[in-house]
Amino acid sequence: MPKFHIQKGDVKSRARAGTIVTAHGIIETPAFIPVATKATVKSLTPEMVGQAVQAQAVLANTYHLYLQPGTEIIQKAGGLGKFMNWSGPTFTDSGGFQAFSLGAAFGRRMGKVWGAEERSRNNELWIGTNTNVIPPNSLFIIPNSDSLASIDDDGVTFRSVLDGSTHRFTPEISIDIQHAIGADIIFAFDECAAPDADYQYQKRAMDRTHDWAERCTRQHEAGIMNKELGGNKNTSSLSPQALFGIVQGGRHKDLRQESARIIGSMDFDGFGIGGSFDKDDIATAVGWVTAILPEEKPRHLLGIGEPMDLVLGIEQGIDTFDCVAPTRLGRFGTAYTASGRINLLNLRFVADMSPLDHDCHCYSCSNFTRAYIAHLFRAKEMLAATLASIHNLHFLIDITNRAREAILNGSFQEFKEKLLK
Repeated sequence: MPKFHIQKGDVKSRARAGTIVTAHGIIETPAFIPVATKATVKSLTPEMVGQAVQAQAVLANTYHLYLQPGTEIIQKAGGLGKFMNWSGPTFTDSGGFQAFSLGAAFGRRMGKVWGAEERSRNNELWIGTNTNVIPPNSLFIIPNSDSLASIDDDGVTFRSVLDGSTHRFTPEISIDIQHAIGADIIFAFDECAAPDADYQYQKRAMDRTHDWAERCTRQHEAGIMNKELGGNKNTSSLSPQALFGIVQGGRHKDLRQESARIIGSMDFDGFGIGGSFDKDDIATAVGWVTAILPEEKPRHLLGIGEPMDLVLGIEQGIDTFDCVAPTRLGRFGTAYTASGRINLLNLRFVADMSPLDHDCHCYSCSNFTRAYIAHLFRAKEMLAATLASIHNLHFLIDITNRAREAILNGSFQEFKEKLLK
């Protein structure tokens, strides 16, 4: 069973440096976890993820792997890590986010993080004609499409994004699928409500998440018992997986605190913080939750990964993060730099012989210029997405690594102020 140890905390905040020990290696926290949705980090080989990016773990998507190639194939291969040739720790989400992305959000330009701009265009469709300006927390969605997910108190009914066939996820089914996939850390099935859902619906979704969390713990315990008794000879996991419960409640303080108390009281190995947030004050909502969750267990912030959000999340006691933004932005020509994002399709980069970021020492910045990578994008060469994604992932991982070092040497506040400036 994965174990969490806090090595040192910041005296002026909730930030802490620690280790999560799994059957497939140690995760030094704080850590950013790249998303390997379909058992691959898009455009990168596993060796690139481990060496050029220096990632410690990856997170895959239960819903998408269930549809393709199917859990039986992954189980036959020996589990997620062996299937994708990744020897380090692995996470899987529960499929709960797809209840939102294929349900309330489907057909609209809507992500889980909203600000004034998003609220003002509440009902607009995302046409997606300019793929160079996809917001990092938005979903690239087919316009004018019917919802592909419907939710009831027992679970979620999906229509496949591949062929339209109907599938059913319940808390029990989600846990069984994740057991078969064999990741080291798995998440309870939850409902991520839309950011424009009213208070009553956010509470209903939260209550449903709490009910599903209890069902997940029972199914997880039954699965572990089955393995110990030898009832599942084909299991890919050599030791029991860690189950994280998920806190919901949207952008409402009372709901977030209630959810943190209820989920925090359950027998989970760690906790995820999910749901919708206010773009302008994610850290405050995270702080409502981490002030209540048990100190001795790890906390994961689901689907949040902008540079500033990482630092502010760490300050509030978050240990691990995941987000598709660095590879999504990278595929469309956007790169992180110390002074903000740059779009390599802009004309000014055609003859720019400097690296993507002067302070970065990743493989892409050490060997290639902005002009070269911009040329690759204009020529529609596949290497463009690879080099930009390596840099973006390394950029975020370097932030969490430096935050960890600062916590350990007692200079986290100075690190935070310098970085945010």
